[in-house]
Amino acid sequence: MPIRLPRPRYEGARILIVDDEPKNLDVLTRILHRAGYTNTFATTDPVEGLSLYTQLDPDLLLLDLNMPKLDGVAVMERLKQVTPPHGYLSVLVLTGDTSPRAQSRALAMGAKDFLTKPFEITEVLLRIHNLLETRQLHREITKHNSEREEKVRERTAELEAAQMETLERLAIAAEFRDDDTGRHTQRVGKLAELLGRALGLSEEEVVLLRRAAPLHDVGKIGIPDAILLKPGALTQAERAVMQTHTAIGAKILSGGRSPVMKVAEEIALSHHERWNGSGYPEGRVGERIPLTARIVALADTVDALSSTRVYRPAWPMEKVLAEIEQQRGVQFDPQLAALCWHPGVHQELLALGRVDPHSDLQRLLRE
Repeated sequence: MPIRLPRPRYEGARILIVDDEPKNLDVLTRILHRAGYTNTFATTDPVEGLSLYTQLDPDLLLLDLNMPKLDGVAVMERLKQVTPPHGYLSVLVLTGDTSPRAQSRALAMGAKDFLTKPFEITEVLLRIHNLLETRQLHREITKHNSEREEKVRERTAELEAAQMETLERLAIAAEFRDDDTGRHTQRVGKLAELLGRALGLSEEEVVLLRRAAPLHDVGKIGIPDAILLKPGALTQAERAVMQTHTAIGAKILSGGRSPVMKVAEEIALSHHERWNGSGYPEGRVGERIPLTARIVALADTVDALSSTRVYRPAWPMEKVLAEIEQQRGVQFDPQLAALCWHPGVHQELLALGRVDPHSDLQRLLRE
């Protein structure tokens, strides 16, 4: 009783045949066309076969094992080098050599099955059908895994965005306690972005800085109103309590896995460190202070001095810049302090000085 061949399900599959015998190419091509596999390509040159494989990305490669120039094993070895780690190299070896050694070599290089010469039509079509089915299953599994990974990435991004929104609102809530507009955090973020660009940071670094900088004072949420809103000078004990807002902020932000959360944590902890080591909480010196914290320290000071607070009126920008110059190499990184006179940054600072610091700062904050 003749074997009933499965109905071809993959007529559109791309099949590449590489065999140095033109007669074999002709026979295989005719067998495939009669079975409905018309999207076929063939060559007697294994070097050209490598090029065609790269161009076509075939669903199945019918590959002769014994060829001049490059044998089938050498071809598979080269193909493995250009196949992605999770890619699928679907190879049906054509061979008249049925020795265990020949089969072992081919299998070791990734062959999925063997086809013995001379060809028997039923066997050819059954093996091709099975390999194409396996290829299709691999493609579906890969697609399914990719979709699942994308959903996980989307969900992770949503969770991180929700976490960031919560923390940003917490930072604004803390800021409202001593800035009745709640805009200080946004202005510091924008100023930090300007300084980062002027310094030559990458776009990715600038975006991280812009998003993380507004969280620098989130720890103020833990400072009592009697200290935070005190109109006069703080006592030594009160100043010590105020300084704990850096550690409180870092603790609130700790444990985050996203890059922006990690940057925000280091900024919250170190934005009151000083270049000469006299800052807090750790007394870090110079470049031992994270660059992000050094940038935010400068942006924070510029905005704080040019804004009205319960304990003092706003300074004019000329006075603010004079203070920055005086603190170069003392409180601030000298290179960063010099950026206040960078054309783009300087123009924005002057614009900041010409408007009410508690307004929306349209020019400074526009997107």
